[in-house]
Amino acid sequence: MAEPPVIIWRQEVESVLRYRDLVPRLEDALGKFSRRDSAEVVQPVRTAVPLQKHRGFMGLMPTYMENDGVLSTKFVCFYEREKGSTLPAVQATVVLLDSERGNIKAVMDGEVITAMRTAAVSAISAKLLMASGAEVLAILGTGTQALSHYTVFTEMFSFKEVRVWSRTKENVERFVRSVGGGVRGCGSAEEAVRGADVIVTVTGSTEPVLHGQWVKAGAHVAAVGACRPDWRELDDVLMKSAVVYTDSREGALSESGDVILSGAQVFAELGDVINGTKPAEREKTTVFKSLGMGVEDAVSAQLVFDQWTAKETKP
Repeated sequence: MAEPPVIIWRQEVESVLRYRDLVPRLEDALGKFSRRDSAEVVQPVRTAVPLQKHRGFMGLMPTYMENDGVLSTKFVCFYEREKGSTLPAVQATVVLLDSERGNIKAVMDGEVITAMRTAAVSAISAKLLMASGAEVLAILGTGTQALSHYTVFTEMFSFKEVRVWSRTKENVERFVRSVGGGVRGCGSAEEAVRGADVIVTVTGSTEPVLHGQWVKAGAHVAAVGACRPDWRELDDVLMKSAVVYTDSREGALSESGDVILSGAQVFAELGDVINGTKPAEREKTTVFKSLGMGVEDAVSAQLVFDQWTAKETKP
């Protein structure tokens, strides 16, 4: 008879998940996904169930990695919140299963996993695509994803200046306090991004907040918000002038309003660059359109489970 599933709460996920362990596993997973080998990764495009009454969606993100013996799915609810709402914009749970028996091995908080794996993949995009000698990082947004992106970007890279912008001054001030200072709060998105080498957009916007005329040639943009086909963060000028990369081509063409509504062409997946099948156009303006993938959750959840198990069994 199968063992009962373990429950790994948020605090326990936070205690065992580290970017230094997560980033190399995600790089490996992105490469495996882009090889399109069913023994490596089986991952359908995310299924989204509308939650019309609450202006949200529930996404289901299953993944099977046969060679690695990993089977998981994530349930994630995301919402278009009113300004000033105290309700969470994203809630997530990850389930890890035994691929042979089909029983649930672990149920774990998915918010930390979602925040950290998303930020880690954005950082991988910067590692691959940003120009050498990048000095200025701009973050548009001040929520959970903004904080996780700030954490991993400043851990992996040495920026001389970090700027942040949000729709409200209060949110900017709160963010600056939460990271202990050292960040320049900006009064407009344009002020934040002018001259920036790397720009991260992590907003809940459904209309463009980043305009191509503000972005300097050769900058790298990691666009994380706007995960529905009619939501936007980036305008047409930027999308059509940049070299566009994504985590999943199929995901971008079915879910990304920035890609779909602009008519921009997806040049490559990050995994293509990792595998050496497509070049990293570092000297050009690049956009990484992040949608998030089940395989990212799968390897993150397996890492959490392995680290948690090692911690629990330590004498």
